Amino acid sequence: MKRIFIHMHYMEMGGAERALLGLLNALDTTRVQVDLFLNQHTGDFMPLIPDKVNLLPEQRGYNAIERPLKTIIGEGQWSIAWARLKARWRHRKYSRTLTQEQRANDASIFQYVAEAVVPHLPAINNLPDVPYDLAISFITPHNIVLNQVKARKKIAWIHTDYSTVHVNAERELPIWGGYDRIVSISPDCTRAFLRTFPSLAPKIMEMENILSSTLIRQQAEAFDVSQEMPRNGQQGVDSRQKSSDDQSAGGSTPINLLSVGRFCHAKNYDNVPHITRRIVERGVDVRWYLIGMGDDSLIRQRIAETGMQEHVIIMGPRANPYPYIKACDIYVQPSRYEGKSVTVREAQILGKPVIVTAYPTAASQIKHGEDGLIVPLDNEGCAQGIAQAIAQPEQLRQLIRNVGASDFGNESEVQKIYSLL
Repeated sequence: MKRIFIHMHYMEMGGAERALLGLLNALDTTRVQVDLFLNQHTGDFMPLIPDKVNLLPEQRGYNAIERPLKTIIGEGQWSIAWARLKARWRHRKYSRTLTQEQRANDASIFQYVAEAVVPHLPAINNLPDVPYDLAISFITPHNIVLNQVKARKKIAWIHTDYSTVHVNAERELPIWGGYDRIVSISPDCTRAFLRTFPSLAPKIMEMENILSSTLIRQQAEAFDVSQEMPRNGQQGVDSRQKSSDDQSAGGSTPINLLSVGRFCHAKNYDNVPHITRRIVERGVDVRWYLIGMGDDSLIRQRIAETGMQEHVIIMGPRANPYPYIKACDIYVQPSRYEGKSVTVREAQILGKPVIVTAYPTAASQIKHGEDGLIVPLDNEGCAQGIAQAIAQPEQLRQLIRNVGASDFGNESEVQKIYSLL
């Protein structure tokens, strides 16, 4: 039986973690043995790791890469702490050479940390002496699998739109170049990546994030969310002509919007209160729910500034967001940038009308007017686009019919992994 090693940081709630779960569920363990190594055994998605996958033990050193310095110093992990401080100093020196725009979008710190820390890491316990047939590094930085894992073939994943971030290409190129293949999740991600690393074009293979329609629909029925996401007795946009007409006339029945993802700069949730205020000022009553984890202090500050306490609801993390997606009226992805949004596809699988902002890769996932709507990224344009969509219930119902007629499941993508073996 062929053997596959997969490396990931942890299983917090995020798009890359969802994509990993899709891959793990799709792999046939009667054909391949799958070993999963996580730097930290943390995150709401830990219970969702399939039993068929062999989860390797958490290991000292690796579990210190991203935890607070004070914590790991208290544990006596001095070499890792010192390496991270050295990486921070080196990155600060490098950042002084960047323009203001480059600094605002700088993601190079992760590579500096990896370069400094990996030489201090021990060999991963429980790895066999015989090389794996395939080793997968599922998220950047990719130094660990390249340097710490023995395998006949190694592949690394691209989940980021490289047109939206700055990296130190000179330092990253040797790492990417050390892999046999580089997996890109969309054509737009490929093009953006190759603008930064044109010499790596021969290594690229495209493979969509794997989603199981059956699994997602099953999980969407796990529990009732009506207490957390009241619907005023209505049954959703697709079947409430009168309610939608009331909306366009300034009625009081709220439309439930939902966004799922980490509370971070990329997702643009800090602008949701401003967008919501503009929608409400147009006479459209909405409740915009935010599911995710991370620092929500800026979002709360903006909610207070805009007076949107009754209209923007921070729900925090939810291990299973699918019942909430199923219950919402419209799924909204207001991101500044995305690689390829997993939750957008999940919402389509659950028959939801989807609205996304015009981030650079949006058109690679949404066919505007067919299986979703693309609205401007600026706050005023986004608000106008959402309000206009709500005022056109027949258009929303047509989107629902269109996504309902499509099978967005793509478990067959896993064949591309088998072909590498």
